[in-house]
Amino acid sequence: MVEPNADSVAKPKKRLRWLLVLIGILVVGIFAYWRHQGAVGGNHPQAAQAVGVAKVISGPMPEVLTALGTVTPTATVTVLPQLSGYLTEVAFTEGQNVTKGEFLAQIDPRQYEVQLEQYSAQQAKDNALLAQAKSDLARYETLQRQDSISAQQVADQQFLVSQDEAAVKVDQAQIDNAKLDLTYCHIVSPATGKVGLRLVDPGNYVTSGSSTGIAVVTTIVPITVIFSIPQTELGPVLAQIQAGATLSASAYSSDDTSKIADGTLTAIDNQVNTSTGTVKLRASFANTNEALFPNEFVNIHLTVATLQNATLVPSTALQSGAPGNYVYRVNADKTVSVQVVTPGPTDGKNTVVTKGLVPGDIVVTDGVDRLSDGAAVTIASPVSAVGAGAAKHKQKNSQPAAQ
Repeated sequence: MVEPNADSVAKPKKRLRWLLVLIGILVVGIFAYWRHQGAVGGNHPQAAQAVGVAKVISGPMPEVLTALGTVTPTATVTVLPQLSGYLTEVAFTEGQNVTKGEFLAQIDPRQYEVQLEQYSAQQAKDNALLAQAKSDLARYETLQRQDSISAQQVADQQFLVSQDEAAVKVDQAQIDNAKLDLTYCHIVSPATGKVGLRLVDPGNYVTSGSSTGIAVVTTIVPITVIFSIPQTELGPVLAQIQAGATLSASAYSSDDTSKIADGTLTAIDNQVNTSTGTVKLRASFANTNEALFPNEFVNIHLTVATLQNATLVPSTALQSGAPGNYVYRVNADKTVSVQVVTPGPTDGKNTVVTKGLVPGDIVVTDGVDRLSDGAAVTIASPVSAVGAGAAKHKQKNSQPAAQ
C-alpha cells in the first residue's frame, strides 16, 4: 500500500483556508455596502414615521418663581395659667375651633374668693377709720376758729385723714387684684383658631410658672407660607412691589403636582441670609377650607410678571443634544429638519422660544426617538392646539403682576 504524500494533503487544506478567508471578506464588504446605502438613502429608502405634532403659537407666558415653603400660622398661642391652683374643668374638645374669649378651662377659685372677702373687710374697716378721722378733723377745725385748740393738733389730724385715705386706696387695689385673680381662674382662649391636644388633665395642680400650658391655639384661617428665593431673583420681585403690583402666589403639594390654594405675596424680609444667599418672603392664603396645615411643606409658584405675545411651543417638542436645544420642524414636503432654538421661561406644559421659531410653525411633539434630519414623516393626528389651550388656562388661573 502506497502512503499519501504529505505535500499533496497539505495543498487542498491550504486552498480551503484561503477560500474561507475570501468568502469572509466578501460578506463583510456586502454588509458594509448595505449599511452605507441604508444610511444615505440609496436603493432602500426609509419608511415614513408616524409622529404627533403641534403648532407654534403666540400668547402670554407668566414668569413664575418656584420655591419650597413652610406653612406658618398667623398666630400660635400657648394657653398658660396665670395663677396657681387645681384644674377643675376643661371645657374644650381637642381639635375644636374656638373664638377669642371662648371659655377653655377652670381653676378652683375658692382661695381667691376668700382673699377677696378679706380685702373687702379690710376696706370696710379702713373706711370707718377714715370717716372717724374726717369727723374729728371737722370738729378740730371748728375749735381752731374759736381759738380753742392749737394749730399743730389740727395739722396732725389732717395728716391722719390722708393716711386713712391712702389705706382705703390700697384696700381697693387689693380688691381689684383679687377680682382679677378670679377672672384668671376662668381661662379663655387668647386667639381665634384651632385647639390642639390637651396638655393637662383636670385634677392636676397648675402654676403660673409652668411653661407647658394647658393647650395650644393655632390660627389657621387665614394662614401664611414662608419661603425663600435666591437673591438673584429678588430684583424683579422688588420692582413689581415698588410699582404697587400685587403678586399672586399659588401653593402646590410637596410633590408639586396638585394646586392646594391661591394667595398673594404680603411681605419680604429686610435682609439676605448671608449663609444661603436667599431672602425670605411671606404669602397669605384665605385657607377657608383648611387645606393648608401648619408646618406642612409646600411648593410656592410666585407669578412675577407675564410675557405678552411670546412664541410658545409645547415643552415635549424641545430636545437637547449636540446642536444644543432644538426641535424637529415639519416641512411642507412632510419631512423634518433640525431647528436650533433658544428657550425662555416655561410653565411645564409650554416653553417660550425667543429665537428659531415663529408662530405657525409645525413641530414634532411625539415620536422623535427615531427621527433624523430630513426624515419623512406622517402626521398621526390632527395638528394639536395644546399650546394655545395651556396658555389660555394659565392666563385664566394667574393674576399677572405686569402686562
